[in-house]
Amino acid sequence: MRYTYEEANAYIAEVPKFTKTNEPSNTVELLDRLGHPEDAFKVIHVAGTNGKGSVCAFLEGMLRAAGYRTGLFTSPHLVRINERFQIDRQEISDERFTGAFNVVKEAIDQMVAEGFHHPTYFEILFAVGMVAFREEKIECLVMETGLGGRLDATNTVAHPVCCVITSISLDHTAVLGDTVEQIAGEKAGIIKEGIPVVYDATDRRAEGVIQAQAVKMHAPHFPFYPQMAQITQRSDKGIAFVLNNRYYDYVSVSLPFLADYQAANCSIAMMAMKAAAQTGLLGERAEQMDDRMICEAVSKVRWNGRMEMILPDVVIDGAHNADGIAQFLQTVSHISSSRKVSLLFAAVADKDYEEMIREICACAPFTSITVTQVGESRQVDAQVFSDIFRKYTKAPVFVKKDVREAFLLALEQKEDSMLFCAGSLYLVGEIKAILEEKKVQSH
Repeated sequence: MRYTYEEANAYIAEVPKFTKTNEPSNTVELLDRLGHPEDAFKVIHVAGTNGKGSVCAFLEGMLRAAGYRTGLFTSPHLVRINERFQIDRQEISDERFTGAFNVVKEAIDQMVAEGFHHPTYFEILFAVGMVAFREEKIECLVMETGLGGRLDATNTVAHPVCCVITSISLDHTAVLGDTVEQIAGEKAGIIKEGIPVVYDATDRRAEGVIQAQAVKMHAPHFPFYPQMAQITQRSDKGIAFVLNNRYYDYVSVSLPFLADYQAANCSIAMMAMKAAAQTGLLGERAEQMDDRMICEAVSKVRWNGRMEMILPDVVIDGAHNADGIAQFLQTVSHISSSRKVSLLFAAVADKDYEEMIREICACAPFTSITVTQVGESRQVDAQVFSDIFRKYTKAPVFVKKDVREAFLLALEQKEDSMLFCAGSLYLVGEIKAILEEKKVQSH
């Protein structure tokens, strides 16, 4: 049978209920039956705990500016599954998604009939992406790992032109290990024989593990240290920094992002662009990109849900682990030194939300706080958040269980402050969906 777009979405959503984690050999079997679509284009592979999506967006922007037809494969999606697959920064069409899914589903049916494991949710999305990108005849793909690296479905791409590892911190410890070194080991599993790797060396424990793996794989390795990127300007519209390392000689870069950490993400992407170009594997267009073209390309990059200005003075941020919250609060404290700030908050049950709230109240002088609830099966009652906030702050706390009502109330209460919406990607996704609906209604 051929599935419609809605049926394909419903099928994929059901998959986690009947499959467990598979070995990479299972993904290779699926790709083999699809004619190895991942070999049809050049790939830059990005792993890490925080910053993967932003680094991918910067890389894609530079490649597109060089004249390549680009693909971008990221996760999770915030509103629609199509967000995970972009061609020249446009989501693929429902028709392209459905066509690719039907090709993949046929291969899955054959596999299962022959006794192989049914692919997981992420394996299916990865395969759908590779088929769609092949059909769209992209030239370069920037690809984000799903979880970890070594055993991730994306790591079946055998010949990337460059590997990138962003900042490492403790997250998904039940799967990846409970030390920075263990997690770095999983991420470093994407490093391939002789292929350059650019990595965030801020944490010396992670740096040691990544460097050792790079040496073992004879991979040229290029660390990024925080002192290479010096912030020169901050405003409520963006930041500017100067990048100085082996590839860039005191180059000035301006970004339309509020957060300091985007200077590191952008620097890592800019280094990776040069490292990939110098292999010769990307071809002449990449080699001919000068610093001016690169800086212009990154200055135009936008990224969903990461300190993203969605309305005037309204920012959404998907920070949902300890490191992400710390970076979120650093940005808020910079903004709050010159203007008032308010907050809309929700988190899910498997996060340490009491600690998140304690840190939020200790670091940021929010003038008003609105709490809501998200995440379906992982939902925490909004009243729980309210009670915790009242333990740590004297600011007024408002409770609305419905996200739409909470968002509208937070907009009402913000007055002349900058409103930050944070704590969960689910919250970011729901606010995005509300704005999309408004956009549709206004047409």
